[in-house]
Amino acid sequence: PAKKAAAKGTGKKAAPTPSIAKKPVAAAKPANPLFEKRPKSFGIGGALPPKRVLNRFVKWPKYVRIQRQRRILYQRLKVPPALNQFTKALEKDMASNVFRLLMKYRPEDDAAKKERLLARAQAEKDGATVESKKPVVVKFGLNHVTYLIEQGKAQLVVIAHDTDPIELVVWLPALCRKMNVPYCIVKGKARLGAVVHQKTASCLAITAVKNEDKHEFSKLVESVKLSFNDRYTDFQRQWGGGIMGVKSQHITKIREKQIAKERR
Repeated sequence: PAKKAAAKGTGKKAAPTPSIAKKPVAAAKPANPLFEKRPKSFGIGGALPPKRVLNRFVKWPKYVRIQRQRRILYQRLKVPPALNQFTKALEKDMASNVFRLLMKYRPEDDAAKKERLLARAQAEKDGATVESKKPVVVKFGLNHVTYLIEQGKAQLVVIAHDTDPIELVVWLPALCRKMNVPYCIVKGKARLGAVVHQKTASCLAITAVKNEDKHEFSKLVESVKLSFNDRYTDFQRQWGGGIMGVKSQHITKIREKQIAKERR
């Protein structure tokens, strides 16, 4: 028993920490009397907390939530070609040229119409002959545009990519192709609506242009035909969607790695 006690007493001691590892204690800096420390307390009745970005916590209006959910669903689900073609909108520079031309042929607003009718009534009262020419303006309204396409009077049709419900215009590209009418899809029903003094417009049509704009218009029609009419069959083969979220993509990558390891 005495030997055992002696054996217990002769245990190995831990080595002392080397002098290099010991961190030197920094000398206390002298406090500046001009700047007094005033730490804030954010508890109840204390200082106000710093401002944060609260976008994640906002209860957004229902229409905002719906349009965001729809956008995600269009990414996740398989989108058929008839709907997927509306994601292939016109390029920015070409779209700006289209809108510049459309703004030249805006229909008159209510104030301009009232002024014109008053001037016409005054001229008729004075006994002067009034010449009334049909103005060259952009045509709007889905039924009216459809009629113009069917009659072959439309020279260019502009369709909004975000018409809701999309079923209103989903057949319009097929009709334009059948009647050999140049068409293009642009971003923004609100932008099209602004051209014709409305909140929104699903589609617009140009039936005629002035002589000074004919050269520019013909160039625009050629580029639009190349981008949309000539590529219609390609668009009808392209499905959209099938893009999963970040988490799902990460999980699938891990699974693929595991499967590749097992096959080795």
